[in-house]
Amino acid sequence: MSAEQRRSLEAMLREGPLDLGGELDAQRAIFAQMMSAVPLPEDVVTGSSELGGVPVVDVSIAGASTNGVLLYFHGGAYAIGSAASAAGLAADIARRAKVTAVSVDYRLAPEHPYPAAIEDAVAAYRGLLGTGIAPSAIVFAGESAGGGLVMATLVALKAAGLPFPAAAYVVSPWADLSLSGESLKTKAAADPSLTPEGLGRRQIDYVGSGDPRDAKVSAIFADLAGLPPLLIQVGGNEILLDDATRLAARAAASGVRVTLEVTPDVPHVFVAFAGMLEEADAALDSGARFIRTNLDDHLPDDGPRN
Repeated sequence: MSAEQRRSLEAMLREGPLDLGGELDAQRAIFAQMMSAVPLPEDVVTGSSELGGVPVVDVSIAGASTNGVLLYFHGGAYAIGSAASAAGLAADIARRAKVTAVSVDYRLAPEHPYPAAIEDAVAAYRGLLGTGIAPSAIVFAGESAGGGLVMATLVALKAAGLPFPAAAYVVSPWADLSLSGESLKTKAAADPSLTPEGLGRRQIDYVGSGDPRDAKVSAIFADLAGLPPLLIQVGGNEILLDDATRLAARAAASGVRVTLEVTPDVPHVFVAFAGMLEEADAALDSGARFIRTNLDDHLPDDGPRN
């Protein structure tokens, strides 16, 4: 990434109107307006449906050969964002990995605090399995709080004795809602998107009077043994850097096949800036290879391969 690209992106993020810790109605409207201002590519096809009673947005690439399903969970600190707002990033991953995507519109806090998001994620996954799609043909993915929700959902599936998807791909995961990571302090000046104070407000919205160190809330404290292969990507300039590195270390210590990719000098959810940052395109390509490898590992010997 050139110094010019870095300065341009940082200025855009620092000067933008979005404040994750701000008044929710206003921030939700700002975020929706920002995302709707970026049109989807002409060959991206979306449609609304339900899985397990949970609203979802189906995302596919017109005319593309696909093999597998990406179950996607959007970010927004459990309080902002939607399945539709994540359709662009989900489509970019789907295109590269040659899969279709389903973006889940889980309920948001504070109107629907924990465990609503996890309940909806599990219900959507059950619904997807109910359509006849095998777990081995599904990969979970998500960014920021959506990455944390991916991990919390895997923990919930383990507790319920449900089959795991083939793999999980998370970017900049918010996996420790107790906000105990050292990078919340050491990276505060470098992070142009998030602040500890903003995350603290949203943590209260989501967890309420509950314990943010509960393993069902924050996967960083969970028993991760037995989980499927995991790819974690994070930027070197974000306050959630330690969430990613500690999550990877805990997964590795639990015997999970985990890959951690830290990209220096990039911000939170940097993959959303593909086309602007070379590192974003490289990270998405890596994520797509991970998805494709883990799906192909489960195909029959004579099955189709892309």
